Parts: sequence; structure tokens; C-alpha cells
Amino acid sequence: MLPKGTFSGKTAVVTGGGTGLGRGMAIGLSQLGANVAIIGRRLGVLEQTAKEITKISGNPVLPVSTDVRDPTAVNEAINKVEREFGLPQLVINNAAGNFISPTERVSPKGWKTIIDIVLNGTAFVTLDIGKRLIAAEKGGAFISITTTYTVRGSGFVVPSAAAKAGVENMSRSLASEWGRYGIRLNCISPGPIETEGAFSRLDPTGSFAAEMINRNPCGRLGEVEEISNLASFLLSDYASWMTGETVTLDGGELPFMAGEFNNLSRLSKETWDQMEEMIRKGNLKDKSK
Repeated sequence: MLPKGTFSGKTAVVTGGGTGLGRGMAIGLSQLGANVAIIGRRLGVLEQTAKEITKISGNPVLPVSTDVRDPTAVNEAINKVEREFGLPQLVINNAAGNFISPTERVSPKGWKTIIDIVLNGTAFVTLDIGKRLIAAEKGGAFISITTTYTVRGSGFVVPSAAAKAGVENMSRSLASEWGRYGIRLNCISPGPIETEGAFSRLDPTGSFAAEMINRNPCGRLGEVEEISNLASFLLSDYASWMTGETVTLDGGELPFMAGEFNNLSRLSKETWDQMEEMIRKGNLKDKSK
């Protein structure tokens, strides 16, 4: 946890802030003194979450219902945040949509829905707030939540892979362009962190979680508090020279899956002893020829 009061006097916006990772990151920012606005579509959920966060942190939280796919609605939502709390200088683009499906079964509507929420929604929020900051001659820090499969892609989540890759490229591009205004943009690429909303769509049978744990070098799933701590650091002045980066937080899952021989980590000591003896005997045989 960063020092108490790290974000005192600052306004933060968290999209998809009513549940899951968004809720966790909103709690972290509020505990560090920020006036937090949580944005999502379900007002009832947002209002309940806002009350819960205020009870934890003692700081006001503003629930704002909007659809990030609609730039006009986004503009109106940020107007409300600015009226209530002031111009946002801390922004987390967390709103997302995803589902698993063979790509040949994905309809145009399904494809468009994911692209609109993930890529267009992130762009609309970023551009709306970014333009306000530039006009006001104020700096700011943005984070977008992406995913580890933007690196090499992944079957069965192709709309999400395409959209999240676009978000990362947009963030890198804007980091180059907007650094002169004191605006930083970074991404966090989390591995599997169990939240009710995401896992209900990506692991409906509950069987995939065990496989994710088995292939993770740390032997567990991530925790919401871990991503909240990382997000708070990246938004803070402690990371003031960091922009245009994607930070992977996955317990080493990505490099483990990429390494051709990494599955050998599952072998027992006895199996290694046997293999070592076989290799030794093979080398002796080769030398005797």
C-alpha cells in the first residue's frame, strides 16, 4: 500500500467499477484519498458498491451509470463527474466484455459488442478526459486493463484478443503523443484472477481454474488486491517516468507456457534421477564407439 493520502485532492474514474477488478481498484484508490467515480451500466450495483467503498475508506464515491460504447453518454458521464468531484486526473479503463466461443460461431453482433466495449469504449473515455486535461493544462495518468494473450493471440477469444491488442497500441501511441502534456498511459496485463463476472463467462464449468493453477509457476490464481496495488502505483507520482508500457501480472504464466521444456517442472526427483542415469549411460556408450 502506498502512503496514506497519496491521492488526496484528486479525482479518479474507474470504468466497470461496480464489480470484480474494477471494484477492487476503486477501493484501493479511495483508501489512498482519491474521490472516486465508478462508471458502469447497472446503477443499482454501482450505488451499492459506492456505499460499500465509502464504508471501507470513509471517502465519497460517485456512482455514474453510462454505456461506454456511446460517446455522447460518456461525455455526459464525465460532465457529471467533473461537476461533483472536479476534473479527473486518474483514470482506469476496466470496462470489458468477453466470452469463449469457436470463432466460426461468433456472430457479427457478438464481434461488434466486444470491440465496442473494449476498444471503442476505452478510446471514448480516454479521448474525452484527455482532451479536457489538455485544455486545462493539467497532467494525468491512465491505465487500461488488457490481457496476456495480446502478445501472441489466443483461439476462442478472438474478438477480445483483437480489441485488447488495439487498446495496448492506442496507449503506446498516445503515450508518445501526449507525454508533452504531462499525460501518462500504461496498461496492466493480468493473468487469471478469479472474479464472479469474468469466470462465469470464461470458465462456466469451473474446470478450467484447476488447469490455470496447474500451469502457473506460483501455483495459484492472482488476487484482486494485487492488481489494485499495482494500479495504484502506476497512477501515482512514484511511477512518473513510466509511460507507454504494459506490465504483466500473471505469476509467470506467460513465460511458462512459452517455454518448450517448462512442463518438465512437473517431473519428480525420482524421474530426474532415472533420466540423468539414462543420459549418463548414453554418453558413455557414445564415447566407447
